Amino acid sequence: MEKFDAIVVGAGPAGSAVAYTMAKAGLKVLVFERGKYPGAKNMWGGAFFGPLMYELFPNFWKEAPVERYINRHVISFLTKEDSLSLDFKTTRFSSPPYNGFITLRAKFDRWLARKVEEAGALVATSLEVDDLLLQGNTIKGVKVGKEEFPADVVVVAEGANSLLALKAGLRKEFSPQDMKQGVKEVIRLPRETIEARFNLQGEEGVSMEFVGSCTRGLPGGGFLYTNRDSLSLGVVVQLEALLKHQIKASDLIEDFKNHPTIREWIRGGEVMEYSAHLIPASGLKMMPRLFTDGMLVTGDAAALVLGTGFILEGANLAMASGIAAGETVIHAREKGDFSQATLQHYENLLKERFVLKDLHTFSEAPEFLENKRIYQAYPQWACEVAWKIFHNDGNPRPKTYQVMKKSMQGKLSFWDLLSDAWKARKAI
Repeated sequence: MEKFDAIVVGAGPAGSAVAYTMAKAGLKVLVFERGKYPGAKNMWGGAFFGPLMYELFPNFWKEAPVERYINRHVISFLTKEDSLSLDFKTTRFSSPPYNGFITLRAKFDRWLARKVEEAGALVATSLEVDDLLLQGNTIKGVKVGKEEFPADVVVVAEGANSLLALKAGLRKEFSPQDMKQGVKEVIRLPRETIEARFNLQGEEGVSMEFVGSCTRGLPGGGFLYTNRDSLSLGVVVQLEALLKHQIKASDLIEDFKNHPTIREWIRGGEVMEYSAHLIPASGLKMMPRLFTDGMLVTGDAAALVLGTGFILEGANLAMASGIAAGETVIHAREKGDFSQATLQHYENLLKERFVLKDLHTFSEAPEFLENKRIYQAYPQWACEVAWKIFHNDGNPRPKTYQVMKKSMQGKLSFWDLLSDAWKARKAI
């Protein structure tokens, strides 16, 4: 059987980034993707940021399937009837490569895989890696069915519930508390309708995050991204909470779509795609060991997802880890040593880059974001205050402070506010 310098399992952003980095350096690389094509089994809200793409592909915006460039971010509190939003728009996000952009994984991953093939790697689709080839305790390749594929090193990029990382003894079984369930629909609308409803021009796009009734008060949130001629709409909810309350994520997205605010934005749209995905949510707490003899773990398989309440960022960390893994394999090949003593260089690179620095900076965020008041009391309080401020019932108006204090009754105490503010200061 032909031997490869490296085998990559998974052709998402992490897998494609590592394969491209290695292939460009002349390594003999094989990528396995279990989907019919790269992106077929991936669910993603849609927001990416430019610097890492610029590092790999300096003119990516001229050829990559970018839907829109984000020049507006909106964070909204929802109750069943109301919506209160913080809307940030700036001209400083007006051009690539450093602003965020919106894309669809089904298109984007296929484009990335073509770049990987152009660099000289082989990409094999509709093939699932079943097991690892072992020589003692050293990983020497993979098994697909009865076929064996030897390699000096295996890079795992197969997603959140990585069986290969489990088989290699690099991670433990995850609990439902460590995972979030994401569900998304892509809803087709005419381009001119989207631009009129969201006040967009040209390539402008908006990223919207929601907290409150969209998850029935469970830990998580909703999102909406504007594509060229469609919307990406979905919810992300803690898996443990879904199981405890016996709620289906698919029911939550229906609730979300029927919220008065969301209903108007998607009015007349046609659902063209539905997907679901597990997302690692506990950060450093659930991170597996990232390397062993003959193997590295990247992307979601390494639990490299950052959630702060304002952002849920995974694709950028995945791509950064892929680049670092590729550089590590190149380094190991130059030394002729693929032992963990050499492959630990991967973790050093992640520490030098923003990946592990960001995860350490926000290491307390996952626990803070389990606070039920964030999803129940605060959205209700914020919308109630706004309603009372803008409502005129013919009576004398109280001062804003009095409105805020009275609206807290039965929902929040001053101790809750002080306690949560202190925890937020430490966590996010």
